[in-house]
Formats: sequence, C-alpha cells, structure tokens
Amino acid sequence: MAERLSIGIDIGGTRVKAGVIDLDGHVLERLSRDTPTTSPAAVLDAIADIVATLRRHHLVTSVGIGAAGFVDATQSTVVFSPHLAWRHEPLRDAVRRRTGLSVLVDNDANAAAWAEWRFGAAQNEEDMICLTLGTGIGGALVIDGRPHRGRFGIAGEFGHMIVVPDGRACECGNKGCLEQYASGNALIRDARGAVERGEDYGKRLLARVDGDIEQVNGIVVSELAREGDEDAIASLRDVGSWLGIGIANLAAAFDPGLFVVGGGVSDADELLLDPARDAFRHTLTGRGFRPEALIVRAHLGNDAGMIGAADMARTLRRRARRGRSRARLPRAEGSLARLSGRRG
Repeated sequence: MAERLSIGIDIGGTRVKAGVIDLDGHVLERLSRDTPTTSPAAVLDAIADIVATLRRHHLVTSVGIGAAGFVDATQSTVVFSPHLAWRHEPLRDAVRRRTGLSVLVDNDANAAAWAEWRFGAAQNEEDMICLTLGTGIGGALVIDGRPHRGRFGIAGEFGHMIVVPDGRACECGNKGCLEQYASGNALIRDARGAVERGEDYGKRLLARVDGDIEQVNGIVVSELAREGDEDAIASLRDVGSWLGIGIANLAAAFDPGLFVVGGGVSDADELLLDPARDAFRHTLTGRGFRPEALIVRAHLGNDAGMIGAADMARTLRRRARRGRSRARLPRAEGSLARLSGRRG
C-alpha cells in the first residue's frame, strides 16, 4: 500500500491545497493554507511543512506539485509565475532536498487536466482540453491519451492568448489576454466596479458581505445569480461569452472532442457554461459543417490539481523504478534473447 500513496500539492495564486492521494484518486487526508507570495523561500518552507504534516499519518513515497506558472519541459523548474514570486525557481530539487522524497513539478492546470482524464469528466476521451478558471485561467491538453507540454514545457497557457489588442493590462506583462475577460478576476473587477459606482447591483453585493468590498468575490456573484439577480446573471453571461470565444479559438487550433471547465468560477455551473456554449457555437469556424466538441464542467472540483499532481508523481516514480530494474539485468535479458534465437 505504501507504493500507492503520494502527496499532491496545488499551489495557486491565493491558496495552497494538499492531500494524500491513493492509487484510485481518493483523498485520504487534506489540508489548506494561504499562499505565501512574498518570496520563493517562504513557499518552499510552506511545502516542506505540509509534507512533514501529512507524512505523520501516512507512508508516502512521492510528492507531486501543481504550480501556477510556466514549468520547464523537465518538470523541475518554475520558469515564471505571473501571480507568484517564482523566476527560474528549481522547485523540484529544492523540495527533494527538504523532504528526501521523489518529486515532480508541473503546471497546476496540467495536473488538473490529468486528474480529470484519469478519474473525472474526461475518462475515455483521447483528446481533451481543460480550462481552469480561478484568479486567472489555466489550460492544459491531453492528446492521444498523453499530456501535451510543448517543446519547452509551456503549452496550454490559453489564458494569455490576446483576444483584445491593447486591451486590459495583464499580470503577464501583455494587454488584452483572455483571462482579463473570462476569469475570476474579471468577475470580481466587474462586481467591485458596480460597488464603487454606487449602482443598485453593487449595493446588493455589499449587503451580502456586511459592507466590506474586499469580500465581494465570485462566490457572492454566483449566489446572487442563482437567486435570480439579473445583474449577477448578466455578469456571469459576459464572462461565459468570452470563455466560449476562447474555446472556439482552441477548437480551431486543436479540434478536441471535449472541453472540461474547472476552477472556482465553474461553481456557477450552467449560469456560466450555457453562455459559453452559445458563444462557442456562434464563433466556431466551420460551424454547421463540422462536429462540435462538448463543453462540460469538471467533476473533481478544487481537488483536481492535487489529485493529478500526486498521480503524475506516482507514475514517474514507478517508471523510474522499472528503468532501474531493467538496467540491473542487461546480461540476463541478453541471454534470454540469445537462447530464444537458438531455439528458433
């Protein structure tokens, strides 16, 4: 059983979520804390403390980390993170030294996509794209049943496709990125703008949070929308429409069979996904003459990142052990081959 347990850590822009994950993707124990964004050393300390805490009750052999940033093709270094302080951070080796365990680092959206493909909404679908809507937009591809990371490991940064030239400034340094129009931040910006302008919608939002504008977030907007508030519904419709336009562009490029939408904003469910599907159908190139991919909500919710990271790490460790086993037996394998040849 020890070989089946791995720790998955999902490091987002605001929260670190971690858990002990078994072979079937079940979370045996979990914990969560705020993301330290001031320094890479603070993030490393948090990771080491999380691993130590979870190891007290579980015998684990590997750690998988889903990081909100660009991870290189070796799955070891966070090259850049728009929302965190990482710049060419050798995270895998640093965590390995602190914990003594086998460690894998990947983009958090890659980890979430892998979890949905293995255990969630995308099982039995060979070609899928996952989009995670939170602080920004994460993206990942599974092609022919394999994660596709690109030549340099940075494929899937769909949130930073420019959809409005010279549009809203983005944390990545460009302007007009998709995540400035179709993410949790976009939803919050619209809601707090209504508050600051003194609109009736803003007053209804403030009433939900006892007058504290800092507590106006996507959850509050979604709650109002589910109760029938037309302005909240319109705000989600706008975000969903931009999402659908982005998905149509991705369909033109990759032609997957399925789009899985996860992340905190997806909690709005059909209030977000219905307008996304409408915009997708109206924007899709070749519409009416080609099959349309399905757009569905992710099944694993906020656990997807840590489940996928843990499963990736376990798989890497298993492959490494098999590789070492083969390396120990070159003569035996050669002898078997020669014996087989003689018998032929």
